[in-house]
Amino acid sequence: MIKKQINQNDPFNLELLNSIGNDYVFNDSPINHLKNKNINLSKKNENKANNLMELKKKIDSIEDCKLKNNSKHIIFGDGNINSPLMIVGEAPDEKDELSRKTFSGENGALLKKMLQAINIKKENIYSTYVVNYRPPLDAKPTTDEIKRYSFFLQKHISIINPKLIILMGSTAMQSLTGINNKISSERGKWKDIIIKNISYKVMITFNPSYLLRVPENKKYSWEDLKKIKQKITDLSLSI
Repeated sequence: MIKKQINQNDPFNLELLNSIGNDYVFNDSPINHLKNKNINLSKKNENKANNLMELKKKIDSIEDCKLKNNSKHIIFGDGNINSPLMIVGEAPDEKDELSRKTFSGENGALLKKMLQAINIKKENIYSTYVVNYRPPLDAKPTTDEIKRYSFFLQKHISIINPKLIILMGSTAMQSLTGINNKISSERGKWKDIIIKNISYKVMITFNPSYLLRVPENKKYSWEDLKKIKQKITDLSLSI
């Protein structure tokens, strides 16, 4: 039995196909799968941006918060929302309040140098803090403040959904891992954390503000950076 090829110009075949109950549209132009992919990606990015905006509104609407009451602006997060690398710092400082961005001033300058050392630009990663308001006198966030904001931080991570997370400082370590040990004994090791049933690879390292105070420990951060670079290579991530 020889199958007859369907001719889209044949009225009989069109009538037969239409009688089946489906609407068939013939087009001589090939389907642009790349266009469809770009549309889907654009929609995904729009949803992610909307989810981030909603989270920011929720944080900015909390009540009875000393951090919020003593701060000028919320410092939410910035960078590439689709980056596979996310950095979590401890808390905003005075320079961050002025710029309304994460890791500003000397801290930001040092972070940029650290990232450049492994061929990464800061604008190509996404960064945020454990708490989103500047503590008075740039003090370390209290345990209660860390706990209160950990819910928002976990939601933040779920929205960004990075492949790797770098926890900079003991506050970030405590917030996401619950570890209260000295950071010197925990840094430089890949660990797994689970948020909303998704496992994330995290690396604990020193915060730039600490390295500015104790520059002799930059050598340890360099060791951590090399491990981060190797993991990026192993996972074939593009940053």
